[in-house]
Amino acid sequence: MDPKAVKSDLVLILDYGSQYTHLITRRIRSLNIFSLCISGTSSLETITSHNPKVVILSGGPHSVHSANSPTFPSGFVEWAQKGGIFVLGVCYGLQLIVQRLGGQVDVGQRQEYGRMEIEVEKNLGVFGNKKVGDKQVVWMSHGDETVKLPYGFEVVARSQQGAVAAVENREMRFFGLQYHPEVTHSPEGMDTLRYFLFDVCGVSPGWNMENVLDEEIRVINDAVGPEEHVICALSGGVDSTVAATLVHKAIGDRLHCIFVDNGLLRYKERERVAETFESDLHLPVTCVDASNEFLSKLKGVVDPEMKRKIIGKEFISIFDAFAHELEQKLGKKPAYLVQGTLYPDVIESCPPPGSGRTHSHTIKSHHNVGGLPKDMKLKLIEPLKLLFKDEVRQLGRILNVPDAFLKRHPFPGPGLAVRVLGDVTEGNALDILRQVDEIFIQSIKDAGLYDSIWQAFAVFLPVRSVGVQGDQRTHSHVVALRAVTSQDGMTADWYYFEHKFLDDVARKICNSVRGVNRVVQDITSKPPSTIEWE
Repeated sequence: MDPKAVKSDLVLILDYGSQYTHLITRRIRSLNIFSLCISGTSSLETITSHNPKVVILSGGPHSVHSANSPTFPSGFVEWAQKGGIFVLGVCYGLQLIVQRLGGQVDVGQRQEYGRMEIEVEKNLGVFGNKKVGDKQVVWMSHGDETVKLPYGFEVVARSQQGAVAAVENREMRFFGLQYHPEVTHSPEGMDTLRYFLFDVCGVSPGWNMENVLDEEIRVINDAVGPEEHVICALSGGVDSTVAATLVHKAIGDRLHCIFVDNGLLRYKERERVAETFESDLHLPVTCVDASNEFLSKLKGVVDPEMKRKIIGKEFISIFDAFAHELEQKLGKKPAYLVQGTLYPDVIESCPPPGSGRTHSHTIKSHHNVGGLPKDMKLKLIEPLKLLFKDEVRQLGRILNVPDAFLKRHPFPGPGLAVRVLGDVTEGNALDILRQVDEIFIQSIKDAGLYDSIWQAFAVFLPVRSVGVQGDQRTHSHVVALRAVTSQDGMTADWYYFEHKFLDDVARKICNSVRGVNRVVQDITSKPPSTIEWE
């Protein structure tokens, strides 16, 4: 997707490492405005090349007093002034504006973390639709605070402790919020962003999935020559299926789909996926059984990052072999590989310096991003890599992908390898997990809860516990159940099941799956955890 071709003003986010940065991206897109996130230390040339209407400086874990703290490039302020660009600093971004423009930021005497009430002092800028004295609850997360404003700036709101909560210089078009409007813990945060972007900045919306579809088809046709053939890696998940359907719409029968059984699939997944592709999606698919190859290479591997990289490398090896087979049939070897990579995949895999989030930590390498080998011969086509999961589902509906299929819960590319903690080849861990997961998911469906949950699955734990089954002592495996609600996978809350449901599921698992005598539930949100365990 070419951001310049999107029919919307662009809001560009400079990322300084906050765990909430990409929530800003997502919230703005929900207003039908195209937003894009790049490294906060990008060059001025890179920033200006995007031709943004608004630039948002994100929060981050740094202090402006630290020697190596990230900052915007030299000439940024002058460029923004000359080009009529609006700039909004959030948390660290506000402090960066204050410090770089001649104000003063000190270590806070009143550190503010969590929910905090603020009061509007002036109905200007971001609070132009508020009255003086209006109060609202916001989410604070800062240790430093502004003690002296740069010339021409005004305090617009303060916290209940008296700390600066919002500032602005209307003439310069520079604004700042000390809190995070993008999180749900700031209940009026979306109203503030909406008012700021539309009423203050005059941003024109136009971001929608119809535009995305048209633009992606154009990009694919421009990249792939009229005689070129393309391979698509189908996993059976929503992302790869929507990507395949989109590319098939663009180039027709020159698309060749491959589904790999890597031995890490869910219960009867191969049969179910094959039937769906054939009867509902009418996509030509070649199924390859490579379970022995994958499992032999994973034997003895317990580190989750190593698992992901091994799986990514083996997938590419199989795709290369498939390309050679097609070359024998077609007389020309396919040069492209389609993948259903999403924006959160790219975010969590944290590409190396020069390609993105240089001030954030790698959460986990997704097998289709950080797990890809450097010597890969196929060129990638990733039509969804700037989209979130809910946006992919919207795109799928436009492409007439069956709604029942689009509502499938996400399934990780590495499959059950990251749901068996430890060596996946030990004992019958995979078989046990498949049975447990099938019982859990089917119980959720039977209870009518499936569509209310973003993702649910079971995890095989590398521990055993003592139990009593049939009046005999057992020393068997422990499994965990995980279910979360989310909008985009970037944050998530654990799903609250009724006690009776959990009791029924736990009894069914222990009575039906040999080798399991204990079931536990994961009740951790994201953050601090990730949705998957590995």
